[in-house]
Amino acid sequence: MADSSVTIFPKWVSSAPFPAAVLDQDYQVVSQSDTAQNIILNLQNKSISELLNKAKETQAPVLHTINLDTDKGSLFYDLTILPSVDGFLICAKDSSLEHNLRAALMDSRQRFKDLVEISSDFAWEVGAHGEFIFVSQRGAVGYQPDELIQKNSEEIVLRRDKKQSLNPFMSKTKLEREEVWVLRPDGEPACLMVSCLPLFDEYNNWVGARGVCRDITDERERDAALARAYHRDQLLAYIVKTIRDEVDPSNMLSAAANATARALSANGCQIFRLQPESGMIVDATFGDIPEVIPDLFERLEKIKENEVGIYQNGNWAAIFSATRYRRNINGAICLWRENVRGNWNDDDQILAIDVANQLGIANEQISGHERIVELSRTDALTGLLNRRAFFEEELPRHIDRLKYNNTPAALIYVDLDNFKQVNDVFGHQKGDDVLLMLREFLLKHIRPGDVAARLGGDEFALWLDDMDEETAVKRCEGLIETSSFFKEHSGSMETPLGLSLGLALFDPTSGETVEGLISRGDAAMYKAKRAGKGKFKMADPFIKVKDEM
Repeated sequence: MADSSVTIFPKWVSSAPFPAAVLDQDYQVVSQSDTAQNIILNLQNKSISELLNKAKETQAPVLHTINLDTDKGSLFYDLTILPSVDGFLICAKDSSLEHNLRAALMDSRQRFKDLVEISSDFAWEVGAHGEFIFVSQRGAVGYQPDELIQKNSEEIVLRRDKKQSLNPFMSKTKLEREEVWVLRPDGEPACLMVSCLPLFDEYNNWVGARGVCRDITDERERDAALARAYHRDQLLAYIVKTIRDEVDPSNMLSAAANATARALSANGCQIFRLQPESGMIVDATFGDIPEVIPDLFERLEKIKENEVGIYQNGNWAAIFSATRYRRNINGAICLWRENVRGNWNDDDQILAIDVANQLGIANEQISGHERIVELSRTDALTGLLNRRAFFEEELPRHIDRLKYNNTPAALIYVDLDNFKQVNDVFGHQKGDDVLLMLREFLLKHIRPGDVAARLGGDEFALWLDDMDEETAVKRCEGLIETSSFFKEHSGSMETPLGLSLGLALFDPTSGETVEGLISRGDAAMYKAKRAGKGKFKMADPFIKVKDEM
């Protein structure tokens, strides 16, 4: 029976339609099929020799897939080795096509998986009831995959308003780049961009959906921040334009207070300016304001540049910031808002700082303008009004008020007698000291509301409101009597220093012009000098010329 099998076995192998071969115990080929050439040529291949040794040792069939390099390229065979008493039967199946297809499918699957992971933050699938049945390995918006599995999508979708009813995870139609807000595990919102396809069974019943999501929370927050910054820039531009449109510097801060309060939805606004003499003053106010913060200015010193302070006062909340020019505080802005209007948010604070920076420049411009105006109106040495400001601005304003109230006034011209000799003997510094002494002397003899001016050289003038003739005469007599101390500063005893005064009374019902009043006062003063100096003279009364009939 054995001899018969040995005789028949090689013939069967040689005619086999697949790779087959018979080997003896020494691994020599006894018979082979026509398609077994690749196997026979690689019998010394490590993988085949190891399989033969294993079959010989175990005397049991061995099955294994091997990879052979041939002139046709890399081929894969499913190899079966059956041991027998006389040797080995090798049967093989060329599985190169299946292996390559499987490898191609695996590579395609990996490629698709990589592309999905790169193009999105996570992939998902929900079942017929909206519960997650698949979530990609990385999880989603802080959730681990197992935290989302079997969780209903409705539990994480954030409904920001009643009109927003879309849950893209349960969409019955194809969606592309649809945005939805969801809740993270910590309760914070996150924005997802969703693309998905619905799933239907053979009866066209909806059974779920699958898709991909990308977390765009940072992008939306960045867009919102840019939108807020643009809005702040628009408001700041509106405020700055409002300030610049004001030609009169005195109206600039009022316009700024109005515009700033409206821009920040404040009930009221105060703008302060720091003045050398009087300190911090309220220069502009708009809207409803409670009692001023008592320690606001102390708080300003503690606020760094580009910072704001917030102060709670009952039902009111104030936000304030110092205005600076070249890093030095020159004022402040304070905005008030009722608590019912909401708290001061970050955008409000940033805008308040931006406005304060602009107001710092505006405050400096106003102060500079005031300094220029002051220099144009005052005498550089004495600080009194100069001729132009006295005659062109102050006198007309006072006279208009007197005409309205129907009250008299007095104009007194003052001249220093023999002042030239002081300069000639002691020099101009001494002369300046004498002029300053005269300034102090005159200011002591006038009331608040009266006006003193230096007209030029040693000529001065006083304007006394609500002054009748009797009182004006007594005032002039008092000036002459108390001015005797000037003699101590005379250039010589022969030319004593003293005062000559000219008094002109103003009657608001007379119709006299400013020019006429000035002319009468000047003439009276020169009359006093011609009368021997150190005296005062009354100006001739104004005579109204009747119109010709």
